[in-house]
Amino acid sequence: MPEWTTPAEVNLVDLGFMDARSKLLDVAAFLDRVQRAGQEGDFRVQAIKQAIKVLHQSESTRAKDILLLLSDKSSEPIPQATTQGAIGAVPL
Repeated sequence: MPEWTTPAEVNLVDLGFMDARSKLLDVAAFLDRVQRAGQEGDFRVQAIKQAIKVLHQSESTRAKDILLLLSDKSSEPIPQATTQGAIGAVPL
């Protein structure tokens, strides 16, 4: 079996820019549709807008910070579920 060698330097921008660009356009289009529908007050939309602000941070913990922002921080179980599945954000 050949020995492992360090891969050549990879240009992460070349690899990931188009994917990130596509996702940003998806978010922008979603927010445009929500605004036209008059649903900007929904807590999930507000959570996305808060997450967008996190993208401006200079720390390299953006993904962690956004995940924590969107996560339910409660530790006590609720007596009965009010929905059939996860909703992806918690009311602010």
